[in-house]
Amino acid sequence: MTRPAQALIDLDALRHNYLLARNLHGGRALAVIKANAYGHGAVRCAQALHGIADGFAVAFAAEAFELRAAGIEEPILILEGCFDSDELIESARLGIWTAVHQKSQIDAIEKTPLPAGSVHAWLKVDSGMNRAGFELYEVAAAHGRLSACTSVADITLMTHFAQSDEPETFATQKQIDAFDAATADLPGPRSLSNSGGILAWPLSRRDWARVGILLYGADPMPEQTHHLVPVMTLQSEVFAVKMLEPGESLGYGATFTAKVHMRIGLIAMGYADGYPRCAPTGTPIAVDGFVTRTIGRVSMDMLTVDLTDLPQAGVGSKVECWGRQIDINTVAKLAGTISYELLCNVKRVPIVYSTTSI
Repeated sequence: MTRPAQALIDLDALRHNYLLARNLHGGRALAVIKANAYGHGAVRCAQALHGIADGFAVAFAAEAFELRAAGIEEPILILEGCFDSDELIESARLGIWTAVHQKSQIDAIEKTPLPAGSVHAWLKVDSGMNRAGFELYEVAAAHGRLSACTSVADITLMTHFAQSDEPETFATQKQIDAFDAATADLPGPRSLSNSGGILAWPLSRRDWARVGILLYGADPMPEQTHHLVPVMTLQSEVFAVKMLEPGESLGYGATFTAKVHMRIGLIAMGYADGYPRCAPTGTPIAVDGFVTRTIGRVSMDMLTVDLTDLPQAGVGSKVECWGRQIDINTVAKLAGTISYELLCNVKRVPIVYSTTSI
């Protein structure tokens, strides 16, 4: 019998979420498929969005080169930019766009022999996140240097938000204002909105959006309703049933002790598959469509669930760890992390692609 743990990827849900985000934003949108599409499979996700997405974004050059080698022809933006001249030359050859967020990257463009008009630069402005990007007072000079390079075909101005998923704060509006002031006299399209910007900050919706976690149906603001559809269902089955008597403890560290007679289901899913080890007892999980709870400590290859009130459940019962019934944000919050990390950590389990025609 094949181990039943798998990550089911619904490509129709992926397309639905992309179109929802782009329609809400207006203009064009890059589908962010860095980190192997947040654990969903970058090549397959790009192929599923062919003819729909305006382009893609990845973290670093090797991710972009992999997509081109797989036949992905749409625009691809490298969000970290190129790290050396070899990457810059190859990116230009393949028509891959590159972020420029520090002076050394402009130096490389100026010094590297590149064909005229072969570089599509996305000039990154640090509008208040205080991470990558040119300081506000440096932006005009950086834009001027890039404009003077014969290899540079065009320049898109971009920034990134630190708290766009916190609409109750004023931090994002301050970043929008700072970006607009620093770039007011500079030509070129703009890209401000990440997923949170698309949802909560209409003034950040410009020429290009960058659709990240939204693409995968994990809402960055789950307390609101945005009609997203989870793309990944992390699922498995019950492979054994145990009885637990009052006073008996369960699993590593004996972190759970039964107070009553209990039925326990063993699930083929553990932290080596990407389910968070620190998910506490009481984390919701669905068995045959009924929500129950995890109990005890998650181990490397299995976890345990409470079947006491599910007499119909047993060996072979279907289990959803997260997906359409179990919100990944709930699991993440209880585990002290975020949905991004849970998705990116999915490994070892087979990935199965499907369509549901939602």
